[in-house]
Amino acid sequence: MTIGVRREILKGLKRVVIKVGSSIIAKRIKGKPGVANGLNINGISLLAQTVLQIIDRGCEVVLVSSGAIMAGRERLDLHRAELSIPEKQACAAIGQSYLMHTYEKQFEKYGFKVAQILLSHDDLENRKRFLNAKHTLEALLEHRVVPIINENDSVTVDEIKIGDNDTLSATVTCLINAQLLIILSDVDGLCSRDPSIKKGQLDDPLEVIEHVNSITDKIEKLAGGTNSSITVGGMHTKVLAAKQTMSFGIPTLIVNGFDSNISDKIFESESIGTLFWAGHDKIKKRKHWIAYTLKPSGKITVDLGAGKAILARGKSLLPTGVIKVEGKFEFGNTVRVVDETGTEIARGLVNYNFRDLKRIMGMKTGAVRKIFGENFYKEVIHRDDLIVL
Repeated sequence: MTIGVRREILKGLKRVVIKVGSSIIAKRIKGKPGVANGLNINGISLLAQTVLQIIDRGCEVVLVSSGAIMAGRERLDLHRAELSIPEKQACAAIGQSYLMHTYEKQFEKYGFKVAQILLSHDDLENRKRFLNAKHTLEALLEHRVVPIINENDSVTVDEIKIGDNDTLSATVTCLINAQLLIILSDVDGLCSRDPSIKKGQLDDPLEVIEHVNSITDKIEKLAGGTNSSITVGGMHTKVLAAKQTMSFGIPTLIVNGFDSNISDKIFESESIGTLFWAGHDKIKKRKHWIAYTLKPSGKITVDLGAGKAILARGKSLLPTGVIKVEGKFEFGNTVRVVDETGTEIARGLVNYNFRDLKRIMGMKTGAVRKIFGENFYKEVIHRDDLIVL
């Protein structure tokens, strides 16, 4: 059954987010398995190969990478287990550039460019910055650049405390409408009991749970926490990340990132790791969120042609189809889309404020370009942000 489900997920797979934890790219100190001593270049090289193998299968890949603080430890020669918050921020500041330089060198070997994007929860909670991040990622992927995303740990104190790159990866997955989130961990997946308890202390055998279709209290308890000074959050934040993507109808797969053949095993639908997926129907939750949870700030009336394009062909709304603008909305706000009879046909997240949209309504793309130059949005509402009612 699990193999059939995995094959279904892989059908038509076009966009993947890969999250790699610090433990996968850490250089360990001999005799101290819980302490890192900077970046493992071989580990990053293996990761680059894994990413490129997935790209070769026709997928766009976004990488969410931890490791800035760990890289900074090496540069600042700070190898003790406990660091103060300012020390962690200092490590992140110096380590992020070193981390990106290392990624750049490894991907460059295979002819690929990488781009750094630093985000915080504030960026993603603010609708304007949320959409800006989305459009930036879309543009990078269109130009075959591999975006590498990390928390902005040098200034975000709360995120350093909880080390929530797992949640960040889930948010990015939903942000760009990826079809799969792969979390590369230092374990084989979610286990049926605490793997830190040695064999023989419990009667229950240690098994990897292959498929989770609902995240219950029991599943969250199984996830536990972390005992490592290298990573923060452990399996628990990975399960919460999976819970977030599942609510958007997107599967999450937690696998062992040390496996050099991991991409082949994933795409051959082998029963590796733990798959979190409840099916496609869950995607309705996102549509409900945009259509009914976000309060509309205005109304856009469209002509007959634009209405048909939205309803019948799932197209984006362009300026040329807009005939009336009502309300004082800003970039990233939710607006109602109505036809010439006043019937609401859709809701969406708008790329223009009401002032600019009034200037360009009814115009073709060339005319809009003359007003704003090259830095403009072709769509008033992109189809990915437009929900037909």
